[in-house]
Amino acid sequence: MTKPTDVRSIASELYFLPVQTRVPLKFGAETTTHVTVARSRLTVKSRDGRTATGWGETPLSVQWVWPSKVPYEERHQALKDFCVKLAEAWSEFRELGHPIEVGHAFQESSLTDLLNWFNAEHRSGKEPMPWLAALVCCSVFDIALHDAFGRLVERPVYDTYSADFMNRDLAAFLEPAASQTAHFASRINPFAGKFPNDFLIANPPRQLRAWHLVGGLDPVDEFELKGNEPDDGYPVLLTDWIQRDGLKCLKIKLRGNDAEWDFARLIKVGHVALEHDVEWLTADFNCTVTEPAYVNEILDRLRDEQPRIYGMILYVEQPFPYDLGANPIDAHGVAARKPLFLDESAHDWKHVRLGRELGWTGVALKTCKTQTGAILSACWAKAHGMTLMVQDLTNPMLAQIPHCLLAVHVGTIMGVETNGMQFYPEASTAEAAIHPGLYQRHNGCVDLASIHGPGFGYRLEEIQRQLPPAVASFGG
Repeated sequence: MTKPTDVRSIASELYFLPVQTRVPLKFGAETTTHVTVARSRLTVKSRDGRTATGWGETPLSVQWVWPSKVPYEERHQALKDFCVKLAEAWSEFRELGHPIEVGHAFQESSLTDLLNWFNAEHRSGKEPMPWLAALVCCSVFDIALHDAFGRLVERPVYDTYSADFMNRDLAAFLEPAASQTAHFASRINPFAGKFPNDFLIANPPRQLRAWHLVGGLDPVDEFELKGNEPDDGYPVLLTDWIQRDGLKCLKIKLRGNDAEWDFARLIKVGHVALEHDVEWLTADFNCTVTEPAYVNEILDRLRDEQPRIYGMILYVEQPFPYDLGANPIDAHGVAARKPLFLDESAHDWKHVRLGRELGWTGVALKTCKTQTGAILSACWAKAHGMTLMVQDLTNPMLAQIPHCLLAVHVGTIMGVETNGMQFYPEASTAEAAIHPGLYQRHNGCVDLASIHGPGFGYRLEEIQRQLPPAVASFGG
């Protein structure tokens, strides 16, 4: 079954935009002070001969995608080199179909082969680049593919996730959980005849509650100030952020290897939250915990000693190592205390399925693991009663727009994490001129009302951003 709107990629361009953080951001055992944002332009051609271009962007957050003792710059350069290889591969990929069909085919074949080749040729005798890093690099082009298709058919991206544009239903991509296979054997498969729009919010809101990130190095009160904080007109102290932006949701970065510090941090941030009418907290251990007892003991102590703060914790995020296959930790005990969300581990729906078997109850989606993968994972999770969240990769510029659109369309446990305005607000000045509600939080929310038009509704023609020269260009 084919449609005249089926597309294939015929050309690609790649740009690197360096961004400096105004304050350091701690990821697990490492700290981010600068990042390279990768942006792609992908040209597609349809069966009926029409062409369109689309744009995708994501930060290449080295410390998050590739935690390691390998020197930062070596990992950073490897990611950039892999993006160039992907630009070439996408320009030559000849699969025809809807972006979900094409994006899925690319990840199942070309991306896997390219990563194996890259590690053999460029990382021989060295630590291999992990799959999560490959996914993030690939997302730059996958997002652009979805944008290009929307522009080709002159529809918003989320209007295209239906039988009107897709050739295959979700059963072609997804399988139910093993525990449900027998149940569905005599009944209809939950994905047969279903398309992503059957699992998405029919009338998405235009505003979302915004989660503020309290990093491991962020000063909570004046006693944590070191005297070298930026004086650039933006808040530094947590209380000032809360008051300026009307924040109601705080995500707390923890260490995962220092229980006393983690417990004290939860209490300290929790007390500030109580004093300023913040409603919700989350605890993010960033994959550093190896024993469930570590998390359980902190939660139980918090429940007993600080019940109000314990009650404000909406969910716990990714305590355990992200490679679920190598670290199949039984998480039922943690999930019995608080909803437990996969993040780094949620590479795709198959990993989500494994996580559910291990006891995880929710999934934190990210566009940086590809738009295709995020949509398929969302559908699988919702079909199996799992709760969703959309987490940030400190998305600036164009990356913020698909990120927030994903949150409003999949339906989350509460709003969206968005912290680019904390760590590099000036990076998005050009985009903020057109989409002011997306790059500054008001009354604890971000506003998507400015997003409209085909594709992701970037309104790129109105954004006055001067791009650097392309680092790679293929096809055309």
